[in-house]
Amino acid sequence: MKSRRQFLSTMGVASAAALLPIQSIAKEMAKQKMIHQVYFWLHDVANTEEFLTEAVPMLGRCKTVGKFIAGTPADTADRDVVDHSFQVSCTIFFDSLEDQNVYQTDPTHLEFIEKYSSMWSKVQVYDIAI
Repeated sequence: MKSRRQFLSTMGVASAAALLPIQSIAKEMAKQKMIHQVYFWLHDVANTEEFLTEAVPMLGRCKTVGKFIAGTPADTADRDVVDHSFQVSCTIFFDSLEDQNVYQTDPTHLEFIEKYSSMWSKVQVYDIAI
């Protein structure tokens, strides 16, 4: 029978070995490309053009943004599965989750929120791993 010290030593090695796959997965996830989709519902629909052309492009200038696209709802047919209720949307591509995390505290992103958050009544975000 093993001594307590041998048992604990063995368990420590086994625990460390069990953590390696988790650590490896966490590192890979941090490098995983992602898409950050943001939808804005404005207090005043009359401000849509200003918000689309002046405000939202600030987000595309954040240093870790790979690709940036902004627009308004397409004039597609009304169907139960289609949401045309928002005024402006942007899609931001990041090379990694780390880049998206840096974006969250980027001074330009924070300035955008401070300067323009009073214009929207609701914002909804969808993050997608690719």
